[in-house]
Amino acid sequence: MVDKEKFAEEEALGYNIYIIGKNFQLTDTMRAHVWDKLVKIERFHNHIMDVHVTMEIQKVEHVCVITCHFNHFKVKVEARSTDMYASIDRAMQKLQRLFRKWKGKIQDYHKRPVSMVDITVNVHHRPPMDPTEEANEDIEMENLKNWMPHKIIATESQVLKSLLTDEAIMKMELSGDPFMLFRDEVDKKLKLIYRHEDGHYGIIQAEG
Repeated sequence: MVDKEKFAEEEALGYNIYIIGKNFQLTDTMRAHVWDKLVKIERFHNHIMDVHVTMEIQKVEHVCVITCHFNHFKVKVEARSTDMYASIDRAMQKLQRLFRKWKGKIQDYHKRPVSMVDITVNVHHRPPMDPTEEANEDIEMENLKNWMPHKIIATESQVLKSLLTDEAIMKMELSGDPFMLFRDEVDKKLKLIYRHEDGHYGIIQAEG
């Protein structure tokens, strides 16, 4: 029997750990394995907010995704294999390597005040189909896409962070996201950083 009191120790860490299983029965033994791996990883206790570990079986693949949320950024890794324990171990190894590689940058990032700017974005909504169209959706979906318009149903403001270019690259590396919009801390311009297929990065800069 697994000692469940060990899971209460997360309160002493100052953040929560969420362990989720999808498409299979998550056992206490597997939870304990995840916990034992997490507590051995260098985690920057003063900055981490929470950790989400999601394990899912997709046909023959056992997938483990670990997401660590920090203040203003996240670290995300994923591993796949035919055995869930192997996937957990590989994901933990990836997480450890990222922390070691970017430790200095992460610490410098948290020491520097991060300025913010509000940016307005539009929320798009596809108009609902009538019952006849909905019944034939599978057959006529391609045609519907060609003529059915989208409309703006709401406008909201979101916070956009001001970053140095190397900080933007760091956040892309840690999160695995394909692109990110940010305001350059140096020239105050809006920029979009994106990942090339070869792993390098490109930046699109707004003018005017």
